[in-house]
Amino acid sequence: MREKIVTGNWKMNYDESQTIDLLNNLKSIKKPNDIRVIVAPAFTQLSKSKELLNETSFSVAAQNMNGAISGAYTGEISADMLKGIGVNTVILGHSERRSLFHETDEILAEKVRVALDADMEVIFCFGEELEQRRSNIHLEVVEKQLKVALFDLPRLLWKNIILAYEPVWAIGTGETASPEQAQEMHSYIRSLLVLNYDEIIADSVAILYGGSVKPNNAKEIFSGTDVDGGLIGGASLNANDFMAIVNAF
Repeated sequence: MREKIVTGNWKMNYDESQTIDLLNNLKSIKKPNDIRVIVAPAFTQLSKSKELLNETSFSVAAQNMNGAISGAYTGEISADMLKGIGVNTVILGHSERRSLFHETDEILAEKVRVALDADMEVIFCFGEELEQRRSNIHLEVVEKQLKVALFDLPRLLWKNIILAYEPVWAIGTGETASPEQAQEMHSYIRSLLVLNYDEIIADSVAILYGGSVKPNNAKEIFSGTDVDGGLIGGASLNANDFMAIVNAF
């Protein structure tokens, strides 16, 4: 049975005191034991978050990492640096990294390999922009993003991959794909896994939906057969909203 996962991507928000308050509030709210909850604070708050969430069922992820093992990359963070503070999960390919920092499918393919070589877990993000959906090429766009970055990986490494479909037109816009649109795309993604690997891989990989998930729409979105959870942006900065989404399954 596939894992149910809700990940909170805090983006460039919250200093240490705000992080402490949010995490303490999250810990105080009851959640189902069978739902995995991951939070992704800023780099500067990763160590504090690990400390505060020690001996809880919450996981901590980084929002990004560099594709080099080490070297003259001022301001960058490596896989080993993350693992050195106990962070073993990283988000790669977020739409904002692609659009604002020009990370291509090829760059992301290298990052994925470096992370997996370091035995890290990867939450891999991908998805189409509005014009691509309007032009009815959204399926081809998603297939290419997955093919370049992931589809030449050995089967064994898929145990360390979580997929996160992000319709870019629904991130930070207040727009949300309908439950039917989300399920349609997630079903298509799973069919690509069958085509490129097999049904065992397809049935085991969690596929999250990321695109303006809120407490009032989470239950309907998560009802899709192939929707295994969410990658949550803005709503993850409010403990009550985030945990309402966690409890929406």
